[in-house]
Amino acid sequence: MPIRCEIVSQDRMVFEGDADTVIIPGVFGEMGILPNHAPLLSIMGFGVIRVRTGEQEEVFTVAGGLVEVQPDVVTVLADVAESVAEIDVARAQAARDRIEKIMEDGPPVDQDSYLKMEAALRRSKLRLDAANRYRKGRRSSLSPMLEDETPS
Repeated sequence: MPIRCEIVSQDRMVFEGDADTVIIPGVFGEMGILPNHAPLLSIMGFGVIRVRTGEQEEVFTVAGGLVEVQPDVVTVLADVAESVAEIDVARAQAARDRIEKIMEDGPPVDQDSYLKMEAALRRSKLRLDAANRYRKGRRSSLSPMLEDETPS
């Protein structure tokens, strides 16, 4: 019996479907959610959500938010979320380069501006790392860590 998974960002429904396993980036580490999980409410950090159904795995980047787990549904309310398949790598690289250049010239004096730039830089790096790791065209049922360790 699968668990229902809903990933919602501030502007749209990013994913909705059934899953065998949902792996969430909590602020203190990854959480693996299976059907009939105990109720849970947690803050999420920056990271990757992996939704597995059978041999298929869908991957999403998330930059903060909340996750509510009930025995039959996982609801992710993300500050920012997108499917790794939708990431525009060139745009993410341009954003990272632009922010790094500004920071190199000296961080803004205004703390709010600095924090916004720091968060944008973290999101850009997260998007690029996720695209590089999960969009290699060699998806299998193995986790990415195990794929990297598998002899060629």
